[in-house]
Amino acid sequence: MYYWFLFCKDKLLLERQGDKYALPFREEPPVPVDRPFEVAFQEGVPARAASVPDEVKVEDDFLWVGLRASWDYLPREWYKRAGKAFQLVHWDRNFHFCPACGRPLAFHTLISKYCDVCKQEYYPVIHPAIIVLIRKGDELLLVHARNFKGSFHGLVAGFLEVGETLEQCVRREVLEETGLTIKNITYFGSQPWPYPSGLMVGFFADYEGGTIKLQDDELSAGSFFSKENLPELPQKLSIARRMIDWWLAGEKGEKPEF
Repeated sequence: MYYWFLFCKDKLLLERQGDKYALPFREEPPVPVDRPFEVAFQEGVPARAASVPDEVKVEDDFLWVGLRASWDYLPREWYKRAGKAFQLVHWDRNFHFCPACGRPLAFHTLISKYCDVCKQEYYPVIHPAIIVLIRKGDELLLVHARNFKGSFHGLVAGFLEVGETLEQCVRREVLEETGLTIKNITYFGSQPWPYPSGLMVGFFADYEGGTIKLQDDELSAGSFFSKENLPELPQKLSIARRMIDWWLAGEKGEKPEF
């Protein structure tokens, strides 16, 4: 018997169990799938994942739900497991051939593929990105990115570039996107971000100088806010919200973990 992590594009198949939804648990998948494979979790949960070519019509006891939206249906640990499974499914969908010789690849271990000709082993690519909460006295900087779905404001973020340290990336992204300089950069925590294959690395920093000048093609709004006049904030599933909540709590106590 296996827990089945079945994805059609970015939608996950859930099964009703009483008044809740959960991952299907059975010997065979409840819908036709492509190339099912085993997924290993530290907890030893027996699991398989696969891509579903088309969003097949399912019975009333099943539900297709976006991976982000699954946060509202699944316990945190199962949401995290679904994220890992999705990253592997995304990689399997998009990495069929050896990039050196073009030979078809197959799983060699649970998290790698192997080329018989080049004798090279390939692993899923993870894209690291930074996210930073910038303090200015009793205020924090919140921005609205043009790619946000909704009206909420979040934190400055951006992808790590070749040859950069994480701290250099923090400074560069803040300067590029807002025109501000910062100081006192400290590590907060990290979170796998399976949309589709990221790792968000969080930092706190203090405002040093400059006037906000937004990078127009990236941000549509940005300003410093006090605790009394906050705009709509990111969802609880994100490291951005954990960082903001910790700041709101006075940066005291243990940092909340994902």
